[in-house]
Amino acid sequence: MSEHIVTSFDQDLERIDKLIRDMGELGAEMVADATRALLSSDEPLAQRIVSEDVIMDARQRELDDAAIALIAKRQPMAQDLRTVIGAIRIAADLERIGDLAKNVAKRVPSAGGSTIPKPLSGSLQTMSELVLAQVRRAIAMYASRDAEGLVSLREDDERIDIQYTSLFRELLTYMMEDPRNITSCTHLIFCAKNLERIGDHVTNIAENGYYTLTGQQLPATRPKADETAAAQG
Repeated sequence: MSEHIVTSFDQDLERIDKLIRDMGELGAEMVADATRALLSSDEPLAQRIVSEDVIMDARQRELDDAAIALIAKRQPMAQDLRTVIGAIRIAADLERIGDLAKNVAKRVPSAGGSTIPKPLSGSLQTMSELVLAQVRRAIAMYASRDAEGLVSLREDDERIDIQYTSLFRELLTYMMEDPRNITSCTHLIFCAKNLERIGDHVTNIAENGYYTLTGQQLPATRPKADETAAAQG
């Protein structure tokens, strides 16, 4: 971040930057804890995640207020304006990541722990680890102003889509083999879809971060390997 003649301007920008980092850290923790709660049927942990979403919402509101005040007071231009607008957009995606982690947590009583076959637990864990790594990379690359890293991050979303498609098919197989699995597997499909959607929001962060840093838009077409839409249609 470039330094300005008015020191308080840099302080305002740093405050917004810190809120982005804080939201990213909280979002990553919520994703990790939601998966752990799901796989271990830990309902108290799931309830904690639901309550943490209130904190995420409050931080987004704080960032929005700080950004609007900075625009009104400093009237930033060029990259400074992109930085502020980009932060607002990134915060909105981080807030949605928190919502999606909360959605996974809310399904823990219906789909958690002992009822999940071990192969499915392994697939869910693998998908969660991919998503969690993406969330952490997004914030680290934005904080370090790594534009090329954000391009690579955007392309890596395809790995999450492939894992989701594989898990979706596994769940369908379990449902067809034994109708008693239908209820729990349906909840797990929704959990997996929430994880896949978190990956999409990370892609949005990468795109907005890249534009903020370079002033250039990435191509509208991006990798997408979720093949379940046809199966659900």
